[in-house]
Amino acid sequence: MINQPTVKLGIVGVSRDCFPITLTQARVAALMAEVKKAGLPEVYDCPVTIENEKDTMQALDWAKANGINAVCMFLGNFGPEGPTTMFVQKFQGPAMVLAAKEEGKEGLASDRGDALCGVLNFSYSVGLRRLKVYIPEYPNVSPAEAVKELADFRNIARVVIGVRNLKVIGFGPRPFDFLACNAPIQPLYDLGVEVQENSELDLKCQFEKVASRKAEIAAIAEDMKNELGSRHTYPEIIDKMAQLELALLDWYENNRGACNYAVFADKCWPAWQPVFGFEPCYVNSRLTGRGIPVACEVDLYGAVSEFMCECATEKPATLLDINNSVPADVIPAGADLAGADLRDLYMGFHCGNTCSGCMKECSIKYQLIQARLMSPEITKGTLEGQILPGKSTMFRIQSNSDSKLVSYIAQGEFLDIDPCSFGGIGIHAIPGFARFYRHVLVGKRFPHHGAYAFEHCGKVLFEALKMLGVTDINTPLPAGQLYPGENPFAI
Repeated sequence: MINQPTVKLGIVGVSRDCFPITLTQARVAALMAEVKKAGLPEVYDCPVTIENEKDTMQALDWAKANGINAVCMFLGNFGPEGPTTMFVQKFQGPAMVLAAKEEGKEGLASDRGDALCGVLNFSYSVGLRRLKVYIPEYPNVSPAEAVKELADFRNIARVVIGVRNLKVIGFGPRPFDFLACNAPIQPLYDLGVEVQENSELDLKCQFEKVASRKAEIAAIAEDMKNELGSRHTYPEIIDKMAQLELALLDWYENNRGACNYAVFADKCWPAWQPVFGFEPCYVNSRLTGRGIPVACEVDLYGAVSEFMCECATEKPATLLDINNSVPADVIPAGADLAGADLRDLYMGFHCGNTCSGCMKECSIKYQLIQARLMSPEITKGTLEGQILPGKSTMFRIQSNSDSKLVSYIAQGEFLDIDPCSFGGIGIHAIPGFARFYRHVLVGKRFPHHGAYAFEHCGKVLFEALKMLGVTDINTPLPAGQLYPGENPFAI
């Protein structure tokens, strides 16, 4: 995957001066041995153990010199909360805290570390400095337990670093008929995201600008042919699709500016097809599959949501309409519904923007809905078929009409059941979805698009949102627990 941060995680040991510094050093060494054993990449231990503020400055110099962009403050003993949280404040990147468990009764008489207590003081001092630090559910860990927490934190940090260094590039006005995509952009700046909004004419000019680069277009077209094989049913549009891909990649390279990463949110109908003569969906799917999400319908927040899913998993994501209910006769007798009821099933659909690697089967087709309004000849270029069955996480970050960030996370599964319909589509199951749909998606006025990660990554996204300052995080509630405003007499 391109267009994603590489997390270089520093382990910074801290020691209160009335405890033996060797206790922290030995525990950091044991932790690093377990990290190496587990094969966790890009994890480095700081040679400076922090006891005082001078140590803090030396450790910061080490982090800067070595390109460390995320840190774990490791309490090998009680730890000095002042110098420890001062490091986090001055470091400014994503930070977490772990504390060493006592190893056994033999050490309790003389080498007890009291790190359980130290986390309390660390947490209090973090509050005084108004810092957002990831504290796991169980921060007191053995070396083996620490490795799992470090692995999760690397994913959390990747999301946070990515968002804080992201530019979302829009082409075209956000459509009148999709007002839900027309959300205020101020909260994107609050997250640290840069926004570049362009005209559809800018993309048309860019498309024409690269037309002379025949060799590059031919190479992309050949790669498309190799990817699709016999599934490329409209060879007459392949050069135009390759030209669009080159145009977008060229814009990506030349317009990130001060940002490290970029995503797109492009107008894709109804004016697109008569002007360009084909659908952009397959090209969008290819870029998204490589790590550069391209959201439909100028959905800026959808593009950011997809990017966050990809950073959380290091895998392609997609953007789908939360689209239609599932008739009972579509479901085979005895089918496994992954813990959901029939009313909790729905079809996630879009015209054809899901990459081929996330599809059970697919081919290039024309877009049936748009063909009702215009010639089928100019609506060719969608990638259609059944979405690959397996675990998934539905996610969205969004601004509401009051310019407040809201979000939802719901883990579920794409079922291995034929949707019996058109488009890039799959039957999605989330236990309790019917209530979640009514009281979160509808009740809190979320738009029709959801981003989908192709694994369960709710824990990572939840913690990343908290670190980014998002407090309105909605998740499905179990039966018996009411959503705000839910009528208890209607259940």
